[in-house]
Amino acid sequence: MPLMRLGVLDVGSNTVHLLVVDAHPGARPLPAYSHKVELRLAELLDDGGAIDTVGIERLIQVVKEALEVAEDQGVAELLPFATSAVREASNADVVLDRVARETGVALQVLSGADEARLTFLAARRWLGWSAGRLLLFDIGGGSLEIAYGVDEAPDAAVSLPLGAGRLTAAGLPGDPPDAADVKALRRQVRGEIAQVVGDFTRFGPPDRVVATSKTFRQLARLAGAARAADGLYVRRDLGRGDLRSWVPKLTVMPAAERATLPGVSQGRAPQLLAGAVVAEAALDLFDVESVEICPWALREGVILRRLDGMRNGAERRPEGMAGPEGASGRS
Repeated sequence: MPLMRLGVLDVGSNTVHLLVVDAHPGARPLPAYSHKVELRLAELLDDGGAIDTVGIERLIQVVKEALEVAEDQGVAELLPFATSAVREASNADVVLDRVARETGVALQVLSGADEARLTFLAARRWLGWSAGRLLLFDIGGGSLEIAYGVDEAPDAAVSLPLGAGRLTAAGLPGDPPDAADVKALRRQVRGEIAQVVGDFTRFGPPDRVVATSKTFRQLARLAGAARAADGLYVRRDLGRGDLRSWVPKLTVMPAAERATLPGVSQGRAPQLLAGAVVAEAALDLFDVESVEICPWALREGVILRRLDGMRNGAERRPEGMAGPEGASGRS
């Protein structure tokens, strides 16, 4: 079977990211093109939790731009989805309807559990069966996903409202933040993670612990991991001791100073402290000394599930996904 050019349109809490890959069933997806726009939907909410008019109009424009890029890149099939920012907006149905009506794109909203399962699938395929019992953490803009299992489908998977963007907007208004706010955030984060630890530890200790997402990659880079330019196949790790060292430093830095650190982008700098607080809490509460950074995550999981469907001769989408002809919907 010849290679097929697929596009994944990921409407996340921080960015809208179009990833174009060449792939066919049974083969490793080969990245061909990447187009991303920092939209920060999680920060475009009104007091009632709705995405405001400016946010909706901007989203529509960004989706239109992504469609033009997809056409220019020869994408044969587009898999469009949205995550927590749209999922939890009080006007999600209005947003989805307007996007579908004005762009023709039927965004499928993934549940938090679907996010965790698809990200876990991507990590499993990247690491292989030799990884054994796998524990995964992913910190997004709106949520933290945790998954554990020995197969391609995790035995346990949860999504918690502990994304770096969400926590920054709600709990760390200062620049740099007030020490009392950081302490309160730390208490909140640890309280929520502690409630789910038992759902995972009952399966026994993992053989390997991995982390995905921009937040973990940036934190690993701060701790001395290889640059992105060094390639996908260079191993990168982040230790609990490194986080303990960096959280106090990040607490007293304004966002502009964080943006000068190795691997930290200006757009993500304001969220880095909250992300570090979540990462440190996760490693502490799960008693993990170090995590390995996995370059594949949710977008790759969506692609892999689609390819699995093609290989099995089933014209179906990944869990929680609808075809381009289907209506938008909330999962």
